[in-house]
Amino acid sequence: MEIFKEFGFEAAHRLPHVPEGHKCARLHGHSFRVTVHVEGAVGERSGWVCDFADIAAAMVPVVEVLDHAYLNDIDGLGNPTSEVVAVWIWERVAGALPGLSQVVVRENCTSGCAYRGGQ
Repeated sequence: MEIFKEFGFEAAHRLPHVPEGHKCARLHGHSFRVTVHVEGAVGERSGWVCDFADIAAAMVPVVEVLDHAYLNDIDGLGNPTSEVVAVWIWERVAGALPGLSQVVVRENCTSGCAYRGGQ
């Protein structure tokens, strides 16, 4: 079974390694959506994989750092692509969420990425 919980944050960034003239080289912002997935067996007594509150608690400090921030200034996010942000989030919540199976980062309604651990 796999469960998920969604979070949002507003942030600005620029991508320093795109080709000259690329629109993402300019400072811009997104209403990011992050979905955290946890996989596991449904507990016989609890009836759930894990408490959604545990996912929320793991994400509180992450969202506090990212929300209304300039992502490029955050340690580890010097090149804050969706892919880099997804790995950065994974590394901060994995220890608190046994069974973490996927972190999805969306920059907008039509673009994003899914990270499933490993490189």
